[in-house]
Amino acid sequence: MSDSPASPLTTADGVPLKISLRRAVRRSKLKAFLLVSPLLLFLVIAFIMPIGEMLWRSVDNPEVSTHLSRTVDALEGWDRESLPGEEVFAALAEDLREGQQARNLGLLSSRLNYEKSGMRSAITRSARGLGALEPPYREALIELNAHWGDLDTWKLIERESSPLTLSYYLAAVDRQLTPDGEIVRAPETQRLHVNLFWRTLWMSLVITGLTLLLGYPIAFLLASLPLRYSNLLMILVLLPFWTSLLVRTTTWIAILQSQGVLNDMMVALGVIADEARWQMIHNKTGTIVAMTHILLPFMILPLYSVMKTIPPSYMRAARSLGGRPFLCFRRVYFPLTIPGIAAGGILVFILSIGYYITPALVGGQSGRFITNYIAYHMQTSLNWGLAAAIASILLFVVVVFYLVFNRIIGVDKVKLG
Repeated sequence: MSDSPASPLTTADGVPLKISLRRAVRRSKLKAFLLVSPLLLFLVIAFIMPIGEMLWRSVDNPEVSTHLSRTVDALEGWDRESLPGEEVFAALAEDLREGQQARNLGLLSSRLNYEKSGMRSAITRSARGLGALEPPYREALIELNAHWGDLDTWKLIERESSPLTLSYYLAAVDRQLTPDGEIVRAPETQRLHVNLFWRTLWMSLVITGLTLLLGYPIAFLLASLPLRYSNLLMILVLLPFWTSLLVRTTTWIAILQSQGVLNDMMVALGVIADEARWQMIHNKTGTIVAMTHILLPFMILPLYSVMKTIPPSYMRAARSLGGRPFLCFRRVYFPLTIPGIAAGGILVFILSIGYYITPALVGGQSGRFITNYIAYHMQTSLNWGLAAAIASILLFVVVVFYLVFNRIIGVDKVKLG
């Protein structure tokens, strides 16, 4: 008689063991998801959605297609060699008349004025003067404002009728489109953003290097001293966090200005003459000094947390094997602190590249960052598309820096203790 096949294992209630295990795994995954769902929702609302909105606004271009819809439709098939016909001018008059009644021509005029100076006045004046105009509209509108007789104006309207645009990104890198659609450099008087990007990058690197240069010995001292002394020094390191950022920045204004504390001390000591006081504020020097002080704790804390985990016996063993102090430090101690240097460096660099308040207060014209001009376009010029494009490029630079950092050093080696 042949043996019967072995029956599958079951639980106490008769459910096959494999099915029961799959159900248990699903329940555990669901519980884990429910536990992290508030954090996930917070990240989506506070992080992913704003970045997505920023990226969309940097290419969104609805003004012309929305407020000049009849004109855009009438321009289809236009040869771009001569001024459009009467039907296009009639459509323009109807669009402007409707926009004047709805009072929504502001966005349209601002958008076109970003690309060609004088378009704001051309649209607003033409809209106001439409009441006295009668067909034919072509000659009447050209007489009302000379921009309508310019072929480049109509090429601009046709180009910007697309719902998406790269004009904001081109302006963010000091480029612009010609009436024929070619990409060229902006006039020299309008080239601003590329220099600001480079200034922001190199000043952020300088600030990161200075915080490392100043923070490394402080962190070494904190990790080497007995606990009661290191705790006291740690309080002094953390003390700036207990003071408002605005107060710390304005304090540096009082210290560094020409009639400030530092210049007064050097004049009293005879280091400099009273008429030769140093200008250390409202320039690059003021920004670097103030931001180095503000961001120094962000370098010290990662370094200290890593140094604290390095056993002192390593250095004693290296010394006992005949190594000189500097050689022991370079070959034994310093390589063990690289994870802390990496953590502090990437933290300080990313914080400094996006700083706003300190450069705005102490930077003047030569010490401001690109972030200050993002705020300018958001609050003063109201060119939100350009602000979003600049911010998107800055985000791209940070991501590239992170990827390069990960390739060279490795994010898995970054440690906070």
